Amino acid sequence: MDDFAALKRYIEQVLKIQCGNYKEDYIKRRLLSRMRSTNTTNYEDYLKYLKANVPELEVLRKALTINVTEFFRDNDVYEILKKEVLPDLFRKRKRLRIWCAGCSTGEEPYSIAMILHDFMAQNKELSGQIYATDIDKIVLAKAQEGIYTPKAMVKLSESQIHRHFIKLPDGNYQVKPHLREMIRFRPHDLMGGEPIAKWLDLITCRNVTIYFTEKQKDDLARQFHTALVSDGYYIMGKTEYLGRQVENLFAPKHSVQKVFVKKE
Repeated sequence: MDDFAALKRYIEQVLKIQCGNYKEDYIKRRLLSRMRSTNTTNYEDYLKYLKANVPELEVLRKALTINVTEFFRDNDVYEILKKEVLPDLFRKRKRLRIWCAGCSTGEEPYSIAMILHDFMAQNKELSGQIYATDIDKIVLAKAQEGIYTPKAMVKLSESQIHRHFIKLPDGNYQVKPHLREMIRFRPHDLMGGEPIAKWLDLITCRNVTIYFTEKQKDDLARQFHTALVSDGYYIMGKTEYLGRQVENLFAPKHSVQKVFVKKE
């Protein structure tokens, strides 16, 4: 076994991250970044460093599972969600089930919850349940806590902040209970092969699969297809795409914004 393979095996055993599901170039870039930071010159030396310095394990986990998010990221997608996707779904049923996969520190599921709350405020018969999942339990804990810095709030209106957040004594903001109660945060490995739930109306998995292998992307698309109801929606990141093996599973609703509808 070469040094790179030995390092990957250790990562898989200790961090439970399946390196083989990610593009090799991506794994190597992340490792080289940590090697520069730890002044190690090769994979063998970094493996020794990793075994001798337990805190580095968590730093490496964060490096491999990049968490970049913000409230209402790519706002055009949320406009489509608000004006087309959710109205279409609510015309067919009163209660929606939504899966936000790869939710990171929670900004995306809370953004969706704010939109859902507006619909529910107009019609008391409507309701929604959001399943928010991530492989990283550290960021999930932050998401569940729902505390954000003033910098994180810049895309929110004063009205949204006033209605949905409590300002804390330290200047940070915490999501109010009415939004937090709509969301179930759960650890979940997208590469495990099983969805978090079935009969879902909407799945968002944005800017997560860009680091996956083509096979893993296709497997995930099949998993999502199985988990959705017959007229359910799947929203990807703007730079992501459906592979040729699975593009027949979904019909494009908005090609540029990567909003799709399940095909039977």
